[in-house]
Amino acid sequence: MIRLRALLIKEFIQMRRDRLTFAMMVGLPIVQLLVFGFAINTDVKHLSTIVFDQSLQQEGRDLLASFQASEYFTIKYVAKDYQEVTAAVESGKAKVGIIIPPDYTENIKHGRSASVQVIVDASDSMAASSAISSAQLIGQLRSQELLIERMQGASGKQVAPPVDIRIRPWYNPDFISPFYMVPGILGIVLTMTMVMITSMAIVRERERGTLEQLIVTPMKSHELMLGKIIPYIFVGYVQATLALVVGALVFDVPMRGSIGLLYGLTTLFIIASLSLGVLISTVTKTQMQAMQMSFFVFLPSVLLSGFMFPREAMPQLFYQLGHLLPLTFYLEILRGIVLKGIGINFLWSQVFALIVYILVALSISIVKFQKKIA
Repeated sequence: MIRLRALLIKEFIQMRRDRLTFAMMVGLPIVQLLVFGFAINTDVKHLSTIVFDQSLQQEGRDLLASFQASEYFTIKYVAKDYQEVTAAVESGKAKVGIIIPPDYTENIKHGRSASVQVIVDASDSMAASSAISSAQLIGQLRSQELLIERMQGASGKQVAPPVDIRIRPWYNPDFISPFYMVPGILGIVLTMTMVMITSMAIVRERERGTLEQLIVTPMKSHELMLGKIIPYIFVGYVQATLALVVGALVFDVPMRGSIGLLYGLTTLFIIASLSLGVLISTVTKTQMQAMQMSFFVFLPSVLLSGFMFPREAMPQLFYQLGHLLPLTFYLEILRGIVLKGIGINFLWSQVFALIVYILVALSISIVKFQKKIA
């Protein structure tokens, strides 16, 4: 017992001296519980919505007010034509498009069924399911309100539903789960391997003592950073190719967009992930610390990027935190190209975000990595 007590005391002293590891062991569970406890919510509300109201009458405004009051739809855009609705849904600016026909008010007043088209971006199956069920319920409630007035003079006649909500789920109308999950899994695999591998690159050199040999070479700091990144870009290409081939052959995942564009933008995401891994490598001292910090990045990437849970259901703080993760933008690129078939004209904001992420992460890494033994 004396020997065991001495060993325990020694381990606790060592743990206290390694402040970074101790802080991650204590703080990491608390932070993750708080972040994920507030952020993860499967009840998707406040879906960004674009409206094309061709009737411009009070009845149409009352219907839109019902959508807005439900809290499941947030009307952010008002379109001037059908093409504007299509562009907003394709680009991802809007998850839902509501189109009220010009004869909506006339049909309501004359006792005919008035159709309203609701376009839903079904590439995100969880958000789409919430939107469809909510839209149908709103149509039913609005119909009941109008039927109460109409049936008073109907004298037993069969009455058509006043409001006919016609749902059009785009991109994945059958809600096939692999169509939604497989592109996301590709992003998760690349994040996990790229960040984890490179996060231990410089630390491994330091622990093995080979960092001294690199320091005495005439290479500059940015050249060392690039030397650690470039080989793994080809590894990322292999992983992406395997994932796309398996997704197409096994799960019949469609490829509606340009495969060349997908590979080009995948390069940006791979470099962004590698840059993040190198940044972790420059601020940690041991491989264990590097691995722990990699998991600290990996779990938020899974839960806050929109891979498993719709980002629209998150509180605003955690929705904005998702913008700090390169996977958030890459998932929009993946699902946009694979499922929607959109081009670069709809993806400029995501591309710009990845480029900024790369420049910032690499710049900080180069500054922190000094060509000397720390």
